[in-house]
This record gives sequence, structure tokens and C-alpha cells, in this order.
Amino acid sequence: MTVRTTTRFGGVRRAAARVLLPVIATSTALAGAMCVVSPASAASTQVLQYTASDDAYSSSSRPTYNTASSQRLVAGRLDGNTTVTYVKFTVKNLPTGTAVSGAEVVLTRDEHRLPGTVRLSKVASNSWSEKTLTARNDPAVGSVVDVAYPKADTTKVVFDVSGVVKAAGTYTFAVTSPAGNDVARFRSSEYVKDRPALKVTVRKATAPSPEPTQPAPTQPTPPSPEPTVPTPDPTVPTPDPTVPTPDPTVPTPDPTTPDPTTPQECTVDALLVPSCNILWGAAAGGFSETPRDQALREWEAKSGRTSTVYHTYHRGDELFPTKAEIAMANDPANPRVLSINWKVNYGSKWAGVAKGEQDARIDRLAAHIKANYKDKFFLTFHHEPENDVNDTAGSGMTAKDFASMFRHTVQRLRAQGVDNAVFVVAYMGIEKFYNQPWWYDLYPGDDVVDWIGLDAYVASQPGGYHYGTLTDLVNRTTDKAKFPGFYNWSQTFHANKPLMLSEWGVHEYAADPSQKAKTLSTVLTELDKFPAIKGMFWFDTAKDQNGSDIRIDSSPESLVEFQKIAADPRFVVRVR
Repeated sequence: MTVRTTTRFGGVRRAAARVLLPVIATSTALAGAMCVVSPASAASTQVLQYTASDDAYSSSSRPTYNTASSQRLVAGRLDGNTTVTYVKFTVKNLPTGTAVSGAEVVLTRDEHRLPGTVRLSKVASNSWSEKTLTARNDPAVGSVVDVAYPKADTTKVVFDVSGVVKAAGTYTFAVTSPAGNDVARFRSSEYVKDRPALKVTVRKATAPSPEPTQPAPTQPTPPSPEPTVPTPDPTVPTPDPTVPTPDPTVPTPDPTTPDPTTPQECTVDALLVPSCNILWGAAAGGFSETPRDQALREWEAKSGRTSTVYHTYHRGDELFPTKAEIAMANDPANPRVLSINWKVNYGSKWAGVAKGEQDARIDRLAAHIKANYKDKFFLTFHHEPENDVNDTAGSGMTAKDFASMFRHTVQRLRAQGVDNAVFVVAYMGIEKFYNQPWWYDLYPGDDVVDWIGLDAYVASQPGGYHYGTLTDLVNRTTDKAKFPGFYNWSQTFHANKPLMLSEWGVHEYAADPSQKAKTLSTVLTELDKFPAIKGMFWFDTAKDQNGSDIRIDSSPESLVEFQKIAADPRFVVRVR
């Protein structure tokens, strides 16, 4: 991300609340739970349903008030009163030979409409009791487990707790809502029906095959005359009785053909294009004093996945990769590919670079790279050039000047022996620039461009500028006659070039933080529509030049949704 005069905003459509699918209940009782068997897999799967052993809510405005006898559970903030619901479940011994394969908490809405966001969080303490719980002694609320975005009239709200409930034991959860002046109301265990439930799916282990039945003994048959045995030919090797005779009707497998049953490992080629899946990474700590390597490690810990790409920025006479960047790239446990943006024209103009005015600067960098770094890395020159274009003839900063600067720098580095740089041209995702007649002149040429990058963001304010989803982020346009959308453009004119989201992110909407989480919840589904995207690198900052919060943990529910994205297996790529 670079300092610019153009503001970037966007958002997301409302995510539908999850719906509890019907199941068929039987009368079998097991370990104090109702046993529900899915008819499609009755032989191997059971759903054990547990009601809450304790449930109550605390009230900040009535700190000594106990709600054990209430038929209602309340969570949220209304007229200055903050309420938190606590539910406790005890999972007794599981059926012999089974293991937990999934779990969910189900709450039933009371008569009050639901707010747009409801959270379920872990609670470490199980020592509380519904008979004594008040705001003065309620246990501390831990990290968010799952977030629901129900419609106001949704009957059932379901939270996935598979990551917490993995065996028999006692589990406490807290229900909260970030709504500014609204509450969620659910039926408690004191209600006649529709009580809070924990549904635990268990799967039976495969039973061993039964011992073969021994045949009944029979009377011995008189021996037949012993056949004449030919004398073996000493020149013919004796066959090994332990080696089965090959079936001539079955073709011999080709050892060079991969086994389709073996999971394919995704690696990168000479231009860092993954053979499958998508490169994953970030530029963390933007617009802050935190060292970039430290910021990335903290970001990785929060997101739950180590980056395969480490994105940094340099300008002018700064030499790179730095020692810290090389250390991050060569981390034995988690090797990474460097992605470096460089403003080679810093202090001058694009036209001047193209004429050779910065050749000494380019040559110093080339010598540094050859002496210090041998691995492949991404290199981008003056990312997001659109914001700096001056289309006045002779300005030295026209779109054609940019293309010439890019070409000259690539060719100069190559001539100086830099053969490990993979060159990226990175554009800015703003429609007003797409519609300019000079925009197409920015492209430097297929011979000097290895990847095409897009720096694009959406904000999460409903109805605001750039409100939308990942589809809008990569393909937004205001006039298809002038510009078909960035993804469509790249696939029409440069389909042979891999595409990366060299920067992407979602701006926080301070009035309703849940909106950002809703945006993130749609990313994985929409990503399937854009197979040319081979890299995605988040730009993480608490405050950009427009004051927007683009951190993945700008709210607890945003972090939960981002962790779901990071955990997706399509981001598994081996880079070393």
C-alpha cells in the first residue's frame, strides 16, 4: 500500500445464518444423551444430544441478580445493561469404539427478534453454578469459537464447536452480541421444550473382520498314485512361492505415472507459479514502527497459518533483501518467498530511469543481490502507478513513461546477472483509473512481466463506496465498454500470466464491526470463480492513510472468519 489521494472503500452482502438440518431421533438413551442416528450412515455415525447442566445469564446493571429460574437466556447490551449468557454441558463417556467427528451448540430463539451478530466464546472455568451466578462472580469470557449472523426471525442458531469438543468432559460457553443497543434472547433449560443443546457426532471405528469359519473335518481320501515329477532344468530359476504370479490380463503399471490415490504435493516452478493451490502471505505492520519481520510472525500466529510469501517495501538506494528479510526467507522450519516492492525512481521520474539516470542505483542493487541472495523472489517496481500518472506530454510521469521505466529496470538487472528475480507489475483497484484512455499504456510487455498483481480493497459499510465481496474486489467496473473488470481484462489480454492479489484487505466499519466478518465469510466460496489467482497477500494495518483498520483481528468475529480462510487446504504450497 502506498500514500495516495484516492480513498478506497467497500463491503459485503449479508451472510445467511446457518440452518440446523433435521435429524431422525430414536428412543435409545446413551450416557445421559439422546441418540440421534443419521439414516444415511446409521451403521457408523451417531449424534448424541446433551442438554445444558447449567445455564443462566449475568446482568451488569443488576450485579447481584441471579437468573437460574428464568426460562430465558439473554445476551447483548440494551439501555446500558450488558448481559452475558453462560451454558455448561457435560459429555459423559462416549460409546465404546467411537470418536468425536463434530460438535455444535444449538440455541432456540425466544420471542424477541435477533440482532445481526451473535458470538459463542470459550470459558475456561467450569466451577460456576446457575444457582449462584451473578455479574459479580461470572467467569471470564475467553476467545471466540464461532460467530453466527442470523436473520431477525431465525428459529435456531447453530455454532460449530468441533474445535473445542473432542472427547468426553465438561464444557462451558459464553454467548454475547456486539450489537450497540439490542439483545439476543434464547430459551433456557427451564423452558418446556427447545432447550439449549450440544450435539456431538461420533463415528464408530471400523470393526475387524470376523475369523473365518473352520470347515468340518472330513474322512481322508485314499492317496492317488504319485505322478511322475520331471527333473528340473538347472538353467531355469526356481520360482519364489511367496511372489504371486502376475495376471497377464492386468496391465503392468507405469512407474512414471502418479498414483491418483496419493495426495498431490503443490510446489513452485522457476517463476514461482504453484503447480496447484495458492501462495499465501502478507505485508504486516503497515504504517507502524513495528519491524516487518516481527509483525509478520505476530500476524501468522493470529491467523493460524505460516506465510509462504513475506511482502516488504523499499525505495531509492535501499539495498535488499536485508539480513532480516533473508533470515525470514531461510527460516528452516518455515521457509518463505520474498515479495519486494521497489520505487527505483525515488527522487526522480520514470522517464529519467528509462533514460539511464538511475543505472548506478540499479547496478548497486544487482551487485548486492548476487552477493547475498540466490533464491527466487518477487520484485515489483513502483506498485500502484495509476495514482502518480501525469498524462501531460513531457511530464516524465506518463503511463508510457512507467512502462519504459519498468522495461529498462528489468533489462538492466538481467544484464547485470540478476537471474532470480520474478518480475511483477502491480495495479491499483480503482475504477476511475481503469476508465482512463492511458490505462492500457501502463503494461510494460509480456517479455518483462512474469506475474500481474492487483492491490485492491473493499470496505464493510453497507451501501458505501466499494461495498461488495471478493468478486467486486477483483472485477469491479463502472463501464464494461471501457473496462471489463480487472480479472476479465487479465484473462482476455494476458491469460498466460498468473495473477496475484499483491495486496488485499477489508476495511473495518466502526459502527458495526460484524460487517467485516460477513465480508470475510464469503471469500472462500467466491475464490472458486477465479482460478487464475495464484497468490493472495493481505495488507495488515491498524490505520491506513485514510484511517481505516485493515487488521484481521479488528474484531473478534473478523478474526474467527479470517482464521477459517487461512485454514483452508488450498493455501498449502511447498516453496523450498
